[in-house]
Amino acid sequence: MSSNAYDSGLDKNAANYVSLSPLSFMQRARDVFPDYPAVIYGYRRYNWRESYDRCVRLASALDNLGIGVGDTVTVIAANTPELFEAHYGVPMCGAVLNAMNTRLDADTIAYILDHSDAKVLITDTQFSPTMKAALELHGRGDLHIIDIVDDQAQLKDGEGERLGSMDYEAFLNTGQPDFAWTLPTDEWQALALNYTSGTSGRPKGVVYHHRGSYLMTMGTVVGWGLPNHPTYLYTVPMFHCNGWGHAWTMAAVTGTIVCCRYTTAKAVFDAVVEHKISHFGGAPIVLGMLVNAPDEEKKTFDHPVKAMTAGAPPPAAVLEQVQALGFEVMHVYGLTETYGHVLHCAWQDQWDALPFDEQAEIKSQQGVRFPMMEGIIVAEVGTANPVPANGKVLGEILIRGNAVMKGYYKAPEATETAFADGWFHSGDLAVVHSNGYIQIKDRLKDVIISGGENISSVEVEGVLYKHPSVALAAVVAVPDEKWGEVPCAFVELKPDATATEEEIIAFCKDNMAGFKRPKRVVFGDLPKTSTGKIQKFVLRDQVRDQARDQARDQAHDQVHE
Repeated sequence: MSSNAYDSGLDKNAANYVSLSPLSFMQRARDVFPDYPAVIYGYRRYNWRESYDRCVRLASALDNLGIGVGDTVTVIAANTPELFEAHYGVPMCGAVLNAMNTRLDADTIAYILDHSDAKVLITDTQFSPTMKAALELHGRGDLHIIDIVDDQAQLKDGEGERLGSMDYEAFLNTGQPDFAWTLPTDEWQALALNYTSGTSGRPKGVVYHHRGSYLMTMGTVVGWGLPNHPTYLYTVPMFHCNGWGHAWTMAAVTGTIVCCRYTTAKAVFDAVVEHKISHFGGAPIVLGMLVNAPDEEKKTFDHPVKAMTAGAPPPAAVLEQVQALGFEVMHVYGLTETYGHVLHCAWQDQWDALPFDEQAEIKSQQGVRFPMMEGIIVAEVGTANPVPANGKVLGEILIRGNAVMKGYYKAPEATETAFADGWFHSGDLAVVHSNGYIQIKDRLKDVIISGGENISSVEVEGVLYKHPSVALAAVVAVPDEKWGEVPCAFVELKPDATATEEEIIAFCKDNMAGFKRPKRVVFGDLPKTSTGKIQKFVLRDQVRDQARDQARDQAHDQVHE
């Protein structure tokens, strides 16, 4: 007999327990708001009934190929209706969606196709040159290949070749609209597989489950204050953390998704005006793109537009400028391993009275945990001991909650390391302010240790962004005989702007401690990922190669003296 009366005869059953899955959001949208616009892409328009029917047909077509629970379906596509539909159609047949980065090289694509055990590949013909090379490297002939043929794609020479047995629309027509799909019996079942950027070694496969994605959606609705029927511009690549989960979130609030294949300042401003966009997301580089757009591309609008930004901490100067354009920005923080955003700068009413620049400084903080997260702390590196909330002591961000990955696919040792002490270890260094708000200072690997002093590359970058000529900035360590290493700044200037190395260093000298200012400034276009993040590892490699070449030349000169 149970010692607790509440345990007797009160077991889970079909009436009171249903596995959590974001697929249920699409079901409800179809049932409640069938005629409400769901997806807009150029001249293509689908309401929620039509979108649901297309997703079911996709699930049925995959089922006809023998695809089911645990099978991987890889999709390489731009932000078009096909990739949105895959977020539902693939898991509706029990399979796992692997939305792959469209800018990867052929070798990495071939590796992911093999490592993910992909059985179906749905690929946009714009990427056919790279995909063809990847398939040759992959070498297997058992992949079912379906082509997305998009007449709105701006094809270059060599692009547009069909690699599959049929195109996407024909494939949908092989499916049945009354396919009897079901929610997963286990909400822990894998839903999506997303690969990290692989900045060191091969990329790792991050596994999402239905429960985590469902709760991520609910947390986003509350944390971002989403209303019913927002109009969302999809500028975040849907291959990046499943587009921050917004493909599922928009179904939960029956919003309208406006697909954006090419993210440019003109495309964003035009969409905001034409479609009355109420929400969009993007990395800080997207915000910078809007701020630095030519005047003829900028447009004014008279309705509120909320922007969620994530990635590298956005400089306060950029936040201030983009807010002046009419965009209300909320900064969030997360990783691929956390389904995207898990921290946000939740706004406090008393901050409304602060000067504009002070508000921007606060908005650049990563803030507090989203409602769906159970625990986020900043701890002494190598421990789970929280640092004091004084805004000074650095520690590593540790995360605990349902929106943390199942683990790394086929990498048990890496998973065990990531989950040490019952926390997910982010690798990001931060401080905690007295009000409990977290502010990232750097990645562990990006901290510059100069003469025993820790220098935050993010802090130095924040000062550089305040210079009127600077569009983008990144700071990495460069070897130094006296100090061990010192900061080196890589700067991309605004169009038609000019600046010298001496001018930039002098500006930094006036705005930060002397030991923190860059000792070198390199001008030019900065390398970026497809999601707009600056690739610091490329810059570090460049600095290391230059140092090696200099050392070799010095050794050569000494030999010949």
